[in-house]
Amino acid sequence: MTSVDRARPSGRAYAMWAVGLLAYAVAVFHRSSLGVAAVEAQERFSAGASAVSLFLVLQLAVYAGLQVPVGVALDRFGSRRMILAGAVTMAAGQLVLALAGDVPTAVAARVLVGAGDAMTFISVLRVVSFWFPGSAAPLITQLTGILGQVGSIVAAYPLVTLLHTTSWTATFLGAAATGALVALLVLLALRDAPDGTARPAVPDLAQLRRGLADTWAEPGTRIGLYTHLVTQFSGTVFALLWGYPFLVVGQGLSPGIAAALLTLLVLVGMGVGPALGRLCARWPLRRSVLVFGILAATASAWTLVLLWPGRAPLPLLVLLVVVLGTNGPGSMIGFDYARTENPVERQGSASGVVNVGGFVASLLTILAVGAVLDLLTPGASTAYDLDAFRAAFSVQYLFWAIGLAGVVRHRKQLRARLARDGVVLQPLHAAVRQRLRGGPSAG
Repeated sequence: MTSVDRARPSGRAYAMWAVGLLAYAVAVFHRSSLGVAAVEAQERFSAGASAVSLFLVLQLAVYAGLQVPVGVALDRFGSRRMILAGAVTMAAGQLVLALAGDVPTAVAARVLVGAGDAMTFISVLRVVSFWFPGSAAPLITQLTGILGQVGSIVAAYPLVTLLHTTSWTATFLGAAATGALVALLVLLALRDAPDGTARPAVPDLAQLRRGLADTWAEPGTRIGLYTHLVTQFSGTVFALLWGYPFLVVGQGLSPGIAAALLTLLVLVGMGVGPALGRLCARWPLRRSVLVFGILAATASAWTLVLLWPGRAPLPLLVLLVVVLGTNGPGSMIGFDYARTENPVERQGSASGVVNVGGFVASLLTILAVGAVLDLLTPGASTAYDLDAFRAAFSVQYLFWAIGLAGVVRHRKQLRARLARDGVVLQPLHAAVRQRLRGGPSAG
């Protein structure tokens, strides 16, 4: 362990993180803003539910599709410029949405929001990697993901209140102004790294291509991608779109109880995230154990709910939501793999590759669940029955299988590379005993 690892983060490091965290929270606010205004959007644009759903699908597709290009640009231009560009792009998207009067213009606005959103999170993670010592980075990474979700709470309450008391145009002009203020703060206050930090040389295009190839060749990047995929998508699909209809239409819960369960999902994530961050810092060579545990718990909880005869009892649904609350923090382990197994000059592209996994799986699952529900429901009705929901949510097993196979395969490759580098991986029980006796962390 180096002296940098032992050093405590400075007050300035926390200040830089706070600026980046605010930028990410506002990005989450922009991301969530249309979802909580879906009914008003249908009225404003004279559009059906399928058209409004298209906004979300395109937004996620743009976000996922830009992760690798953004990661490469991040390695070239640095966090400050990328976060600034993201904030300006999202503000422009909200401005266009405020003035939009038809579906194509609104779609273009959400594409801008998705593009700006894509630039933000992995750029903030790069700020963390430069400003915080290795042992603190996993916890700060988890806190970034958790506290950034405050943006969705702001979208769910103050934005909705403003929408109901003023107008569509005034509300989204306010959202655009918020983004512009964040851009100004980033421009004035954020710095990529502490003073005196050796900056990687700016790569040319040929070096960028080689760097991206090296990033993908690193098994730590690939296990990070599959970790993000297998742990994230189920909770994201549930929270973002299909959880509320499943609870209300499929399980017969009242809207109030369904909303409370979705709130519980966020709160569980806030509680679990710091614990996972500390475990990753303490046992960096055992992160896959956490991944397997989260996957097993998630698949088991869904299996119980889907096989339950009739509607599931409320305690079982609470258990499902609590388990899904671990999915978001679990997906952050993927970024920890990218951080620890790639050099500084490849941090952006590695994080971008990792971030593709969960969002592509989420997007495909959202589409697959909707397709199965429509296939099993007559006509254009949205009165989906419980059997239709059971069949629809069963598509998750395909993505769990793909993710599990990827994690297992690339864990073997990563361990082989670590062995060649002289890192000895003890059996877990031996590593635990040695750690409890105060010995070096070999596990």
